[in-house]
Amino acid sequence: LDILFTGDRKTCNIFHPTRGKIAESVMSTNRMFILLGESNVAVEEEKCLQVDISNKAELWHHRYGHLSYKGLNTLCSKEMVVGLPEIEDVKTVCDACVRGKHHRVPFPKQSKWRATERLELIHSDLCGPISPSSNSQIRYLISFIDDFSRKTWIYFVGEKSEAFDRFKTFKAFVEKQTGLLIKGLRTDRGGEYNSNEFKGFCREHGIKRQLTTAFTPQQNGVAERKNRTIMNMVRAALLEKEVPKSFWPDAVQWVNHILNRSPTLVVKDKTPEEAWSGKKPSVEHFRVFGCVGYVHIPDAKRSKLDDKSVKCVLLGFSSESKAFKMFDPATKKIHISRDVIFEENKKWNWEDNGYAG
Repeated sequence: LDILFTGDRKTCNIFHPTRGKIAESVMSTNRMFILLGESNVAVEEEKCLQVDISNKAELWHHRYGHLSYKGLNTLCSKEMVVGLPEIEDVKTVCDACVRGKHHRVPFPKQSKWRATERLELIHSDLCGPISPSSNSQIRYLISFIDDFSRKTWIYFVGEKSEAFDRFKTFKAFVEKQTGLLIKGLRTDRGGEYNSNEFKGFCREHGIKRQLTTAFTPQQNGVAERKNRTIMNMVRAALLEKEVPKSFWPDAVQWVNHILNRSPTLVVKDKTPEEAWSGKKPSVEHFRVFGCVGYVHIPDAKRSKLDDKSVKCVLLGFSSESKAFKMFDPATKKIHISRDVIFEENKKWNWEDNGYAG
């Protein structure tokens, strides 16, 4: 069950993963939330039909990195993921979406050749320099997109010259994972992709290069659009909870995790993750980026009278385990934990810990 506090935390709403809102309670004088149960099952089922559509839809809109309600409906109606409740459209304007994702009306796209198997063609593009640089002095992101599944991998670099090393890392990872070989690579003519070392490596491994014509970024449209989509969602996520911009790499990884579990126009009735792995992904672990969460402290790491949890901020998901990546702004420590109680409607006051916007 999901719990959402509203009205300055004085109203508690409880949501079932598939049936929506099933209970509501107002804080009593002793600061407790009293839930009154009923023995009549039919009455309970009738209650479940009285769902606060707006609250639930907006919660998942935020959890899904400000994905459109149309996209959420597509995921739900076609059963493309596990754990997403039924969502109805909401006719309200999301301030973070307008400020973070607003763009010009795109030019019409023409249909193009599509890969028929994984790794037949990889699209790549470098995005940056991004200001401010991250806390670890990262200034660029580089994306690799499988044309067949549209699954995306993101790597970070401090300098453009590191792009070649990231491609070798990516190549080794996906080829080991699939038993297949990368056959083609489409990029622009940026120097990071066009060094003699990079070109020689591709020739040695039988990778056919597809380079865009000078001053024609549309020819690398898949990667260009992906990076633009990622950065639009990152801006919205950082704005929503007022997370300092220096945490943009964490937001990028979180957004990419979400987009790999979101619908695309070119992959029919599947998310990129399912098209790549053959497994329908679960989204039950999704929470609002940048929200407050209380991380449980194991007994072995505290004394008898110490607090049993520490207040942190959600920065995404661990890449190495099924757990949340939580950051404590007070101590500047990262906690990787499964045992977290979230307040998704709350945000951290970063100025108290000396962080700029």
